[in-house]
Amino acid sequence: MTTTSATSSATSQLITSLGAGSGINMAELAGNLATAQFAARQDRLTARSETLDRQISTASNLRSMMSSLAASLGDRVRVGDLSPQPRLANAAVAQVSLTGAATPKGTYALEVTALAKAQTLASPAFAAAASPVGSGSLTLRFGTVSGTSFNPDAARGPVSVTIASGATLADVASAINGANAGVSAYVANTVAGAQLVLKGQDGAANGFILEATETVGEEGLANLAWTPAGDATRLKSTATDAAFSIDGLPMTAKGNSVSDAIPGLRLQLTGTNTGAPTQLSFADPGPAITEAMTDLTAALNEIMGELRAATDPLTGDLARDSGARALRQDFAALAGKLVMPTAPAGTPRTLADLGLATQRDGSFLLDKTRLAATLKADPAGAAAMFTNGLFGVYATVDGMARKAAKTSDPGTLAGSIARYSKQKATISTDLSTIAEKQEALRAQLVKRFAATDTQVGYSKSTLSFLQGQIDAWNAQRN
Repeated sequence: MTTTSATSSATSQLITSLGAGSGINMAELAGNLATAQFAARQDRLTARSETLDRQISTASNLRSMMSSLAASLGDRVRVGDLSPQPRLANAAVAQVSLTGAATPKGTYALEVTALAKAQTLASPAFAAAASPVGSGSLTLRFGTVSGTSFNPDAARGPVSVTIASGATLADVASAINGANAGVSAYVANTVAGAQLVLKGQDGAANGFILEATETVGEEGLANLAWTPAGDATRLKSTATDAAFSIDGLPMTAKGNSVSDAIPGLRLQLTGTNTGAPTQLSFADPGPAITEAMTDLTAALNEIMGELRAATDPLTGDLARDSGARALRQDFAALAGKLVMPTAPAGTPRTLADLGLATQRDGSFLLDKTRLAATLKADPAGAAAMFTNGLFGVYATVDGMARKAAKTSDPGTLAGSIARYSKQKATISTDLSTIAEKQEALRAQLVKRFAATDTQVGYSKSTLSFLQGQIDAWNAQRN
């Protein structure tokens, strides 16, 4: 019994020292074998995924640079100093801006003798804004007020405003404002008391009279009615047209915003200068255009440098990319591209006319001599190329940026990004599938090796037992 126990103990110790079987880490072995089975394919897919990452990053950077250039150029054009900006010697007379409808030239003399005004009418004084005024309806009729006469505007119908029972002076103001008839109303608390103030729009034809129809038993609205033949003190301001002259030619306007006096210009009249005409001229846009073209050339060269590196036949991530090639072709044709197809022959029509030149390596150079010649020969034509319209420098660059960002076109940078992203998603799915298969193989090998390890353990135990018996026999003989 003792011998059997000792043998069992010795066998147990032997098994423990040998690792309970073969002595080999079967789980680690199974993992290594499973990893080796799929390693080559995983490496290929991982390498391809990293390449796609670089391609997506490079294409996205180029697309972003084009979008940023277009946005910056658009902002630069909207500043307005790339076109002949109007300047008025007496800035108190008017504010002048370009409409884009035409390109004005030369100088003009502006004399403003009267500003357009709105009619202002006040009611008799009441004790307070909450004072009752009666009920019924008030009718606004529009036309020209002159002295004690009123000439109605046949093209503009009357507007009736219902005044509810129990209405106050403040209620009347709210009802008139709610009618949206072109007359605003408010209650002014004056030294005489609360007064209803009505104010129309600028222009002589926007004068008005106020008629009242009273509800029987709730009279009072007649106190608000007014015609030129009535109380003249209630008319605080008469509606008038603006009166001015351009180069000595008398003109009028219904309002103070005038856009048909000088083609391509809008005048916002702000003051009068009777007897002292002021000169309207245009600033030279040449320096601003030169600066803009210098900045544009530098920006194009920055993008071209990135594009050249990206499409390098040996090291470029986009060496065979259709979107990058398309952008490079657009760059190659940019200087000679007709950006002002509607401009007359002999006027600036291409970026080359503005001095942009393409060098052999694809980079750009600003020919300042040619730019200066264009600005001297036709400054207005050069300025006309910097607009927010359908044609021009901005429209051309913006068109290139939009094309590069068009996802639906496989031959653009955005199309390439979409294609690479799709391929990367497929690779990610493949790597996940491989990981699942690798894990399944590892589990299968672990199970198989476990059975083998058990058999090896049994054999080693039997061998150890027999070796112990042999040693015991030999000891007895000695």
